[in-house]
Amino acid sequence: MISASGIARLTLLLCAVLCAPLTAFGQASGEPVTYSKQIAPIVFQKCGSCHHPNGVAPFSLVSYGTARTQASQMAAVTARGFMPPWKADPAFGGPFVGQPTLTAEEKDLIARWAASGAPEGDRRDLPPLPKWSEGWQLGTPDLVVRPPRYTLPADGTDVFRIFVIPLPVNAVRYVRAVEFQPGNARVVHHANIRIDRTRTSRRFDDADPAPGYEGLIAHSATYPDGHFLGWTPGQVAPLLPKGLAWRLEPDTDLVVELHMQPSGKEETVQPTIGLYFGADPPERTPVMLRLGRQSIDIPPGEAHYSISDSYVLPVDVEVQAVQPHAHQRAREVTAIATLPDGSIRPLIHIADWDFRWQHVFRYQRPFTLPRGTRLSMTYVYDNSADNPRNPVIPPVRVYWGQRSGDEMGDVWIQVLTKTDADLVTLSDAFNQKVMAEDVIGYERWIQSDPKSSALHDDVGTLYLKLNRPADAVRHFAISAGMTPTAAAHFNLGTALTLAGQSAAAIREYERALELRPEYPQAHTNLGSLLLQSGHLDEAMQHLQEALRLDPENAQANFSAGVGAAQQNHTDAAVTYFRRALKAQPEFPDAMVNLAWTLATASTVSRANAAEAVTLAERVVTVTGRQNPAALDVLGAAYAAAGDFGHAEQAAGEALALNPSNAAEIGARRELYRAKKSYRLP
Repeated sequence: MISASGIARLTLLLCAVLCAPLTAFGQASGEPVTYSKQIAPIVFQKCGSCHHPNGVAPFSLVSYGTARTQASQMAAVTARGFMPPWKADPAFGGPFVGQPTLTAEEKDLIARWAASGAPEGDRRDLPPLPKWSEGWQLGTPDLVVRPPRYTLPADGTDVFRIFVIPLPVNAVRYVRAVEFQPGNARVVHHANIRIDRTRTSRRFDDADPAPGYEGLIAHSATYPDGHFLGWTPGQVAPLLPKGLAWRLEPDTDLVVELHMQPSGKEETVQPTIGLYFGADPPERTPVMLRLGRQSIDIPPGEAHYSISDSYVLPVDVEVQAVQPHAHQRAREVTAIATLPDGSIRPLIHIADWDFRWQHVFRYQRPFTLPRGTRLSMTYVYDNSADNPRNPVIPPVRVYWGQRSGDEMGDVWIQVLTKTDADLVTLSDAFNQKVMAEDVIGYERWIQSDPKSSALHDDVGTLYLKLNRPADAVRHFAISAGMTPTAAAHFNLGTALTLAGQSAAAIREYERALELRPEYPQAHTNLGSLLLQSGHLDEAMQHLQEALRLDPENAQANFSAGVGAAQQNHTDAAVTYFRRALKAQPEFPDAMVNLAWTLATASTVSRANAAEAVTLAERVVTVTGRQNPAALDVLGAAYAAAGDFGHAEQAAGEALALNPSNAAEIGARRELYRAKKSYRLP
């Protein structure tokens, strides 16, 4: 008699024998694997979003004819995990949004299909073909825009060019994603995308006869608060979740900075940008934290060079997404969070970095990190001849830099704070870290290529942002000496102005205008400097020329208003100041001067007095009641409107903040006490 345990063993043995021929999808191992029945469902679900006709992949796999020719390659790349192209370790930091994976059973089916000659099978077994948006990974965009076509020269160094695209948006929209298509991936290395609500970037573009322009990126062109907005090969940022879209105002320009590499022949470049809108307004503003080192210096032949960086959070945050970025010699990147209790929260790990497959990795389930958490990252680079992705063989010394032949190593982490106060605390603290690292990087970069005028321009621009005009002057002067273009002299003039060297700045702007007479920004800046120097008539000539070339130039209108006021042309001054505010609604100096002119004219209407009060109150609020000039103007506006009590109070606050001007402000306060308004002589 067979015991109970023996029966159990026999049952298991019979089950093993009977079940052995069964594999995934309930298929017997003896049954052939065909495209129609087993492979097409995998391809349609896991591969087709890229590998369909007119998709981003170089060939389609959604028809048997094309898939059969790629069968061996499909088996090889899926077995190695090279496809689907998802570089992040799914077990370290994920799961991530849009993470494509193939199961072991699916990989086995593809291998068996290829090994058996890739049969088609019965076409009646084919599942329905999905519908994909032609050429777009995120679906059909709500808005598609392009800059003009640009011809990249055949030879020379890397080209950085800025294109400004007016967006045809006449109402507030909420942007959930931006998908960038390079137009010519052979020569486009990467793109940085900003937005500009003023016309400043557009004027720079208009002043250059070719499509786009070279030179400074306007300070008014910024990234949407706390959002990834750019492109590198392989990157398509997923749609933002509800409540995290960014606000797009009407009359906004898209500012696209392209990094391009000459190919040896003239190339046409025209990228295409798709914008995806949502119905929900943003509920919170994220912050972008960048970990990275810009002191990279990799010796030739070094196969295991590493960098690391860390930052301790001053506030609680909720982590939303992470994006590593490096170039071609990087091999591995790891980022973690070490909590105050010592526990580790993985962020991301890519064991086989590939510059061609970069991505914004958005967490399916965002998570909280408490104040005191240390964020840290490590990159490992291989600059040896054994690295198949090393672009230079035999290897050469490599420094940090933005060109494709240089190296970088950043990990961007998008976080949300609990309160607006925490947002300010985190942003202010982290910006100091970022700018300090940027100085290291640019100084190291320029050592590796001291004869690049474009690089000196970039370094000069950085120093302007860091409020170090003397260093900016040094680099812009080198650039202007190498390539004496109008833009180079303009940039140098700007730095000299901020350094307080007005006479030298005037000479640089004059040189810029000799090279390009119709250069509205140069006329504007030169006119403004001449105005400050007391050359009123000459200043107004340049400002009028700037406005002829660009009537909506806010700075030119403002300076012309100051000049008209000095000429006692009150009505003209008011007109200029109003035009400046129309072009740039949040222009504090224009608001102050318009309010002052309206409130202190020889005759003041009730409407003008009311407008002056509104403008002055706005400026005082924006400056937190800490600007004595704004409070002085507010006092004059209140008095013009007959509110002498508040006028005296505002003048008293201005006097307390600026006791050195006690005679003038004090005299006006005495007028208000006597129930009199102040009038210009």
